[in-house]
Amino acid sequence: MVLAQSSNLEKTYSLLMIKSFLIWTFTLAVCLLVVGFPLVVLMATVGCLLSIVLQSVMPVSAVLLVAGGLIMLNVMAVLIAAGVLTFKGVHPKEVQWLSWLHGGEAEQMQTTVYAACPLTCDVKV
Repeated sequence: MVLAQSSNLEKTYSLLMIKSFLIWTFTLAVCLLVVGFPLVVLMATVGCLLSIVLQSVMPVSAVLLVAGGLIMLNVMAVLIAAGVLTFKGVHPKEVQWLSWLHGGEAEQMQTTVYAACPLTCDVKV
């Protein structure tokens, strides 16, 4: 019985780690695309210059090599960062600046105040 409970607990923990890793991967990829846009432009510029330089050495595969290298660099950076954050035990719900990731929480419910209400709420007809 104890062995079955520990095995079930390990499966739950493993699924939690996989879920956390996938959430971190998605979050870091979105942040790289949205917030890291200047970095992407800089990498594209360096990639263009590098492929122009490499074109003289290997005319057929210079662009493919540089583009593949840049894409692999971005994917590996996201996966390594997600892995480090997952294995350190940082869950995305613990990070405050990721409030957009948590969805609609009950404590952040705001009431609507209409601009015309101060003018019309006290009027008795």
